[in-house]
Amino acid sequence: MIYPHLITVKTRPLIPPQDDLDQVMLEYLPPLLEKDILVVTSKVVAISQGRCVAISEVSNKEELVVAEAQAYIPKASSQYNITLSIKENTLIAASGIDESNGKNHYILWPTESSLWAQRTCLMLKKRFDLKELGIIVTDSHCTPMRWGVTGISIGFFGFQPLIDYRGKPDIFGRELHFSQGNTPDAVAAAAVGVMGEADECTPLVIARNWPRVTFVDYPTHDGFQIAPAEDIFAPLLKIFTAVKHGS
Repeated sequence: MIYPHLITVKTRPLIPPQDDLDQVMLEYLPPLLEKDILVVTSKVVAISQGRCVAISEVSNKEELVVAEAQAYIPKASSQYNITLSIKENTLIAASGIDESNGKNHYILWPTESSLWAQRTCLMLKKRFDLKELGIIVTDSHCTPMRWGVTGISIGFFGFQPLIDYRGKPDIFGRELHFSQGNTPDAVAAAAVGVMGEADECTPLVIARNWPRVTFVDYPTHDGFQIAPAEDIFAPLLKIFTAVKHGS
């Protein structure tokens, strides 16, 4: 049996407000193999896009958070003074805006993470002469009623995100009716666990021999998300206030 394993890639720091992530990947990545999944932390993607705002230029962080959000609950509702938000159909604290490793900048979420993943996938396929490769962009994420953070996918490309078990039997022959495996978040959680959260400087992780992945060469992100009103957590999500952004 071939077991999946994770390969961490230590790099130089990427420096806000903008730095060259493509060059860093080409310099530090070891040779990628067929069916690898490269996991990249969202912070370095955001820095590569210049999605950084000097803290000294922001008088009210909550206004920045709301400007970045689809919907939110004001920080006044939180004993921790944190604005809860929905951004790109993801429940996340403070629209994903972070100060850690930001060198006096707020680091925003990347723009169009799945599109970035697609472009990067094509670049690295060409670089390493590959036919099948996956890319995942991750962020740290809080789980309700749990201390600590785990990893979540905020964009991906190169594979089918869901493993459909519906209609298949469990080990006792009972037919499954709802079960689907979530590959992007499963890989993201494992990768973020070895990336670390402080000064490890390992923004890249290679997931190798991950099981049950179907690789494709077209976008699959849209079919992965659930509208808030259709979600199992809809009773909680409906209390968020929608943000009306200008056209």
